[in-house]
Amino acid sequence: MAERTKPTNEPLVTHIYTADPSAHVFEGKLYIYPSHDLDYEAESNDNGDQYAMEDYHVLSMDDPASSRAVDHGEALHLRDIPWAKRQLWAPDAAYKNGTYYLFFPAKDHDDIFRLGVATSASPTGPFTPQPSYIPGSYSIDPAVWIDDDGAAYVYFGGLWGGQLEKWQTGEFRPDAAGPSGSEPALGPRVARLTDDLLAFAETPKEISIVDEDGQPIQAGDEDRRYFEGPWMHKYNGKYYLSYSTGTTHKLVYAVGDGPQGPFTFEGTILTPVIGWTTHHSIVEYQGKWYLFYHDASLSGGVNHKRCVKCAELFYNEDGTIRTIDPYE
Repeated sequence: MAERTKPTNEPLVTHIYTADPSAHVFEGKLYIYPSHDLDYEAESNDNGDQYAMEDYHVLSMDDPASSRAVDHGEALHLRDIPWAKRQLWAPDAAYKNGTYYLFFPAKDHDDIFRLGVATSASPTGPFTPQPSYIPGSYSIDPAVWIDDDGAAYVYFGGLWGGQLEKWQTGEFRPDAAGPSGSEPALGPRVARLTDDLLAFAETPKEISIVDEDGQPIQAGDEDRRYFEGPWMHKYNGKYYLSYSTGTTHKLVYAVGDGPQGPFTFEGTILTPVIGWTTHHSIVEYQGKWYLFYHDASLSGGVNHKRCVKCAELFYNEDGTIRTIDPYE
């Protein structure tokens, strides 16, 4: 990966390290739900142990062009979650029937990633967690989509430290490996949520991501295969599933006719950023579309000390998304 040294977009906040931004419009304002990277020294590994986050902050902004957000402070801490042991990774938020929901992954006391949910009367929290994780949940990176008919879906899953490949049989197998390079790649999971958004209404399903010929993307196709960080949005009646490729450090997307797929791969949204990880959200605000993402420019490239940024996103006439290079 070419060295990136001149970011054009500024961090939304600089007093803390933030990553994995999930952006939503609530009450006419943009709210961003990032993870909160700790300012400490750690060695990086493929299991992600360096990402030792302990709490969540909520950010808000009125004007994305300003590249400045307000930090509303701590909204939820690890110490307040009875079932969680460590690693509050990438969260998401939702609103329904007067309640705000914060969805998050954490390792339980057996060091297995689960998905939790907390609630609040305010988009900025504080959030009160449920006493246990969502039954039947696993892996990381929950992203919640409420469709036009009111049905709510949660998308999730991440390889390597996210443990997705260890759940291929429906049970956690700590020694399980992913598919070989010539086999279909593992897809993210999706489950419809109950009306109160606190549980799965169905068993999670694997999402199919296929190429232009309808063939499954292969595990060895690291420029297109799913790795982590799913996000769902809708544009001109089509469903856009976007995600990180992990090892090739891209944000890419696939398009489908329904919220559970199948999805056909379309292209790249964001080229590689400073730092190893890439994680994002896409939201429409005041008639424009925005990509929220992170890089590690604030820390000089330290992988577990990242900063949240945003850039305007544009569609072509055929509905494809124009690729963003954040350093041009």
